[in-house]
Amino acid sequence: MLYHPDLGATAYTRSRQLKLLIDEGSVRLAGNRKLHIYGTLSCGSGKRMKPGNRVFFRDDKEALAAGYRPCGHCMKVAYEQWKRRKV
Repeated sequence: MLYHPDLGATAYTRSRQLKLLIDEGSVRLAGNRKLHIYGTLSCGSGKRMKPGNRVFFRDDKEALAAGYRPCGHCMKVAYEQWKRRKV
């Protein structure tokens, strides 16, 4: 798990570092640190969150192990499976 604010001192540095991590495949999912929800990098809900609340994950296993749940918008199938396990 990687916190967005830890990527660099300036917004430009953070954006550049994040792009490099995405390009190399180290980051594939993003989550909300306060809500403990994760989803795809292209999710509209995720794009609206504050950068200070963003965390990044390599894969589903890493996010689930950290106690995050799938997003109900961009990961409907995974969310439904998670929901059934919780009931």
